Amino acid sequence: MNIPGRTINFIKENIFRKDASAHKISLGVGLGVFSGLLPGTGPLAALFLAFLFRANRAAALAGSLFTNTWLSLLIFFIAVKTGSLVLNRPWQNVLDNLLALKGNLSPGAIFKFSFLDLLLPLITGYLIVGLLLGAVSYALAFIVAKRYFHKV
Repeated sequence: MNIPGRTINFIKENIFRKDASAHKISLGVGLGVFSGLLPGTGPLAALFLAFLFRANRAAALAGSLFTNTWLSLLIFFIAVKTGSLVLNRPWQNVLDNLLALKGNLSPGAIFKFSFLDLLLPLITGYLIVGLLLGAVSYALAFIVAKRYFHKV
């Protein structure tokens, strides 16, 4: 049973269907990139969002699988800085507290930190960066889909 091969075939067959519009493909990619960047979400969230927004589910799955985990780790520092900037918190303090918490995830250590000072800047940063990269992914996918797959 070749699961990765089956997944790739599913994605190829369903993204490039004749009835798949450039908008639905691009929206799927954008939603997949957005959900793939958010920690704790991923392919299932991408499929759910694609269902809600009537986007191409295979494109959402591909976008999520492409960005899930490895890119969200690279975006971590950008998310900390962005969320801290938006919430007017010193990003170095937020980063130091997050790194200190990483080593000790006991309930006592978690409750030692304030949600507003620790997790809210991180979540806010991931949401903003995810929305921006999702929008850029939508635009790039739309250009590619229009040019190469849906010539007008």
